[in-house]
Amino acid sequence: MSVLRTPDEQFQSLPDYDFAPHYYTIADPRLGELRLHYLDEGPSDGPVVLCMHGEPSWCYLYRKMIPVFVAAGMRVLAPDLIGFGRSDKPSERDDYSYQSHMGWITDWFLAMDVSDVTFIGQDWGGLLGLRLLAENPDHFARFSIGNTMLPTGDIPANDAFMAWRQFSQEDPVFDIGFICNELGNGDLTDAEMDAYRAPFPGDEYKAGARQFPTLVPISTDDPAREPNLAAWKVLEAWEKPALMCFSDGDPILGEAYKIFLERVPGTAGQPHVTLHGGHFVQNTDGPRWAQTVVDWIHA
Repeated sequence: MSVLRTPDEQFQSLPDYDFAPHYYTIADPRLGELRLHYLDEGPSDGPVVLCMHGEPSWCYLYRKMIPVFVAAGMRVLAPDLIGFGRSDKPSERDDYSYQSHMGWITDWFLAMDVSDVTFIGQDWGGLLGLRLLAENPDHFARFSIGNTMLPTGDIPANDAFMAWRQFSQEDPVFDIGFICNELGNGDLTDAEMDAYRAPFPGDEYKAGARQFPTLVPISTDDPAREPNLAAWKVLEAWEKPALMCFSDGDPILGEAYKIFLERVPGTAGQPHVTLHGGHFVQNTDGPRWAQTVVDWIHA
């Protein structure tokens, strides 16, 4: 086994991304030391907003939202999941599991020693972040999610997800920039697509990105089913505010907000909004999502 680290020069002069890197070292019992990268923007004593990306993006996804939060006096933490962005990348597919990702992100989050956190999550940022919240509820004041879910394997995956899962395993190139454009609104610039490609200078860096679609629970014998069911029990008793900000153009998860509205008490009476864009709604309507959250917190 080996752990890869994307060269720093890959991240120079990216459009709309002028953020300083920060690093935390995870002591993984099997892989050894893993360096996790994160952004820490805004005043150190400001209300904390935790932004978590999904597959196959990285914290660059929040480049249009972070300035809105910072302008409102908030502190933004935005980690790169292990295998993505500037974080280290174990080279073997078997190095990644739902539970290993939970262990890595929980280690980092607890080390940040923050409370009254507002959680923002999309795609795998929700699959991991909602578990993080449910397993550490005293650290969180509220959450806002878009285009995500917390699956337990008992609801059949739709055709759009199964097509994506098949593509992720069979496409010989797996062009991250192309994927983020096609699953978004199709209007990324060439420079923005290159920014999404930046963490993956060769196929050997893409093990985590290739593996993620296979880790989504789609059957009741999935090992993540029981911990996700336990997380749902917490969410079904969650009376703190919960805001749905799903997009109008996501064929995979665009309707999932209805499940949260039905099952999470904290969604009642909140100013939910429908954002414009595809799966990666942060690219097209990120500033509106961020401003909606700022106004929601202030209210």
